[in-house]
Parts: sequence; structure tokens; C-alpha cells
Amino acid sequence: MATVQAAKDTAFAPVEDSPELARALADANVPTLLATYVYLSHDTAFLERFAAHIRPAFSQPPTDIPTALADELRLRLRRLLTTGEGVATASDALVQRIMSVTVGEPVDDEFIELVNDQCGFRPWIDRSAIPGRAPRPAGFKVLVIGAGMTGMAAATKLREAGYDFVVIEKNSDVGGTWYENRYPGVGVDTPSHFYSFSWEIWPDWQHYHPKGADMQTYMLTVADKYDLRRDMRFDTTVETLVWDDASATWTVTVRRPDGTREDLVVNAVINGHGPVNRYKFPDIAGLDSFDGPVVHTANWPANLDLAGKRVAVIGTGASAAQLVGAIAPEVAELTVYQRTRHWVLFNPEIAHEVSDGMKWALAHIPTFKEWFRFRVYWAAADGLFANVLQDPAWADNMLAVSQGNEMTRQYALSYLQQKFADRPDLIEKLTPDFPIFSKRIILDNGWLDALARPNVHLEDQGIAQILPNGIEARDGSVFECDVIVCATGFNVAQMVGNLTIKGADGRDLGQEWGAEDPRSYLGMCIPGFPNYFHTVGPNSAPNHAAGQNLISEVQVNWIIEALDCMTDNGARAFEVTQDAFDAWNRKVDARMPQMIWTHPRANSYYNNSKGRVFLSWPWRLVDFFNETRRPESGSYTLHR
Repeated sequence: MATVQAAKDTAFAPVEDSPELARALADANVPTLLATYVYLSHDTAFLERFAAHIRPAFSQPPTDIPTALADELRLRLRRLLTTGEGVATASDALVQRIMSVTVGEPVDDEFIELVNDQCGFRPWIDRSAIPGRAPRPAGFKVLVIGAGMTGMAAATKLREAGYDFVVIEKNSDVGGTWYENRYPGVGVDTPSHFYSFSWEIWPDWQHYHPKGADMQTYMLTVADKYDLRRDMRFDTTVETLVWDDASATWTVTVRRPDGTREDLVVNAVINGHGPVNRYKFPDIAGLDSFDGPVVHTANWPANLDLAGKRVAVIGTGASAAQLVGAIAPEVAELTVYQRTRHWVLFNPEIAHEVSDGMKWALAHIPTFKEWFRFRVYWAAADGLFANVLQDPAWADNMLAVSQGNEMTRQYALSYLQQKFADRPDLIEKLTPDFPIFSKRIILDNGWLDALARPNVHLEDQGIAQILPNGIEARDGSVFECDVIVCATGFNVAQMVGNLTIKGADGRDLGQEWGAEDPRSYLGMCIPGFPNYFHTVGPNSAPNHAAGQNLISEVQVNWIIEALDCMTDNGARAFEVTQDAFDAWNRKVDARMPQMIWTHPRANSYYNNSKGRVFLSWPWRLVDFFNETRRPESGSYTLHR
């Protein structure tokens, strides 16, 4: 079984005193400089001088650090970096105090292991470095479906663990979502410096929130650095998976690039095809009758030119908001068809480029990038978790679920009102009537400014039908257009997608889950489907905030622990028990009434048609991390 790795040695060669260092210290985030300095120097007395000046991320203002104190910090850190004097390995107690002071609120003991692992201080495990680790059984092979973030994580860690494996990818290269989504304005809600692998914290991001192309560049860079493509087959599609109990193997039928089919026999399957992989068009009468192009944001034509065109966009979710902000200045006319209002948050960093000084600090100042990653994780993920917990005292409130949630709602509402001070019609059309965070929020990056443009119209009366020359709204008005863009999301609930998956005794996973009611154990395992691991599965999405990268990593960790448990014990198959599966789902179901997603006015793609929240993980990321260190004894059966 895995064991926690020893702490990294924080000793380093002195940094040259240079204009680049001076610029980096001037540009860099001050709380992160403080964390770096105290982590290296152990100067706790200096740390405490900042405690009263740093508050939680959404406080106004979050910091009021005196200029003289910040300048003293820069001077002390510059001296330490250029001399290397006094540097030593920090204790967990010191790390915890640094975390608490620099984010302006207590950070409990339970976060220590997650931060050490996810921020690169002390990886949870490097299986290639375990003394005396036995080779994996000859002939034992794992097949991974998909070369997106989860598939790339699986490839990296399977190789590190010594497993023979192959990754099957339907596209022509790695990247998954970021290979496929190329519409104008495509970007990432999660901040760049967290939405990446913990073992490859990148200092070269161009923006604090990456554009889609930036994200794909990162994925390509990782694939090159770790030589991942040598174990991948591209332009190849998985069609069926059939379990054979006698041989304890899966027969996986794939379609090759030339259209022919091939059967691959493997011992285990890790399905990393993801829930946001199968885009859907809206069910609107007449859509097929439109004379011009009808495109989906997730399948954007490379040669589509919208300049000077009349464009209709159906949808007002995250993809639509990004697209509209990007194309509004160049199109002749644009009508956006809104079915659902969404809360919009303003984060000034979303459009900010990372300065040269900040990039230098991330690349050259020891532990700075690790501490910056922690700060981003806290502000964009678990530090926001209180927003999605229902306070029983607010049970009858239709607009908020707690005092903190109401404060966030008021922040978003005031921003909307400020943006449209002279457009009460847009305030009325855009103000949601449900609690903020009960559905996916939009980070504003030009969306609201675009809606205020004279060539943009927001239609909230609904669509009656699509005509050959345009769209007729329910009030009878017609917008004649040249192009229709559907920003209408994905078929998230049908998690099996187009696959046929048949387990023990011919059980069909697609039939068992149906169109919208998937259930699993920890978002990965289903009784009756030995050695099959469905990543990013039911109730494993971190819908309180950022963190899909962490979910991918920790599920891969748990899966490899399961494979190790099986192979170390001479077994042929690992299967979660029905009792463990049932108990886990009862636990999830009991938790959901406490969460914002079950609020009477919460209805999103997190829920199925019966209202069950099938997608969301109802705890924090740290809880997912702690649940996935290794399979719990008694939760599984080993078949020999």
C-alpha cells in the first residue's frame, strides 16, 4: 500500500541579485511572498505582524497591508534568496500557520496532507520510488479511455506505478475538452495556477484564467515532457466493453482510424471519457429547416467567419457568455435567446495577463509557485464551500441559503446593477430568482458589456420555432439571421454515453443507469463490473467551485491503490461490494438535503428530471482527497 512521501528538502542555491528579481518582488502577490519568506526562514514573529491585515478572499478589501511592511518583507526575502542563509525544512505546524495567516482565516489540520500533495510540497506518493516495490504481474494490462485531463493523469501515474497500459483517444491528440472546444472566447473558469497537475505546476501561464488555447498548450507541454503519447492510440474510438468472468478480462472493441474494428483484451479499464464530452442540440421545432449554418460551441468549425453576420445564440450559460463577449464587437447583429437566468460574478483577474515579474517569481523563487497554488485553491475552491451549505435558519428563504450566501448574492446583484445603471430592462431580464451557486455561475469576461451594446438584443420570451431564415420568438417577433449558434451544453446525465458496457452475468451498465440516473461508489465503481473504474462519475463533480483537476488526480490514486491491492494479493479482479455501494449512496442521499442544489428553486444539469442531484460531490475537495487515499477495508471483494 502507498505511504506518504518524505518532505522535500527546501535548501536551494542562492538566487542571483538581479533586476529580474527586483521586478518579481515588486510585481508578485504580497501574501504569497510572505508565505514563501516564512516557509523558508521560519520567521514566525514577522508572519504575525501581517495577521491583522489579511482577510478572506471576498472581504472588501481583502488586505490592507501597510506599504512599509510590504517593503520590509521584500527586503527580507531578497536578502534570504540571495544569500540562502537560514533556510530549513518547515514543519506541518508552521505550514498550517502560514496557510491560516495568508488566507485570513483558520485552515484546519485536515488540510495539511492535501496542501502538501496538491501544491507540490510533499507528493502523497511516487510509487516508482518505493523501496522494494514488486514489479506488476507480467501480462497484466490496463486500458484507459480518453486522453483528457483524467486520462493523462492515469497514464502518468500508471507508468510511475509500473503498469502496462494503453490509452485510447478518439481525437488526434491529447487535451480532451481543450482539444475539442475552440469557439471564440473559450476559456476556463478555474484559475490557471490551480487547474493543472500537482506534479507539473506551470509557471508559464499567460493569464490568471487560461484561454482554451492556453489550456491546450499546457496539455501538449505535459504530454511532451512525460512522453505520454508513446502509450496512446489516437483517432480510435472505444465502442463496447464486455467482461468475461472465466478469464477475468475485458474485451474492448475499438474502431480504428480506417473504420475497421479490433478487439483488445485487457485486465482492467479506466474510463476517463468525461461527462462534458457529448454535446447536445436543443429540441426546437424547425431547427433542421434553417438555411444557414447551425453550429454547436463544442464543435466549432475552423473556417466559420462571423464578421458582419447576423448571429443568433441559443443559451446563456458559461459557453454562451464567453462566446458572446468575444463576437459581439465584430458581428452586425446578435440576438441571444435566454431560457435561464444565471448569476454573474466579477473577478478582476479573469482577463488579467500574468506580468513578467510574476512569471519570473513563479519560475525562479523557491516555493513561490507552490504557495501561490495554495492561495488560488483556497480562494477558488474549499474556501467557498460555505456558500453551498444550507443554514436551517434560512430554510424558507427563496433567494439564499445562509448569511454568507446572501452576502455573495448581494455582491453579484450590486455588480449587475452597477453595470446596467441606465438599463433597468436588462437588470430585470438578468436577475435570477434562485440562490447564487445553486446553478453554475458565470465569471464575467465581457458578457455584460456585450449585452449592453446597441447591436446585441437579449430575448427572454422563449423560442416558438426555427424558420428557414431565422428564429421566431413566442411573442411572434422574428430575428432574421445568417448563423445559429447553439450553446446548449452536454448530455451529462447519460454517463455511459455511446458505450456498451456489459459486466458480470451480462449486466448492462447503460440499462442499469438509464438516461439520467447513474449511481456508483465514490464516483468510480459499480457492483457487478469488476476491474471497471468510471472516473468523474456520479456525485463526484466539485460543483461548489473549482477542482476537477484534483478529482481526476485523487480518483486515479484510488484506482491504482485498488489495482495494487489486487495484484499484490494475487487476485484477478477487484469489485466493490453491494453493501458498500448501497451504504455510500445512502450517505450521499442523506447529505443532499443540506446542500444548496436541493433548494426548491435549484434546477440545473446537476439534477435529473426527478430532481435527484446525480452529479455534485456534496462535501469539500479535502474530503474527497481524504476518502481516496486507499480503498476502505471491507468495501471490496478480491476474486482469485
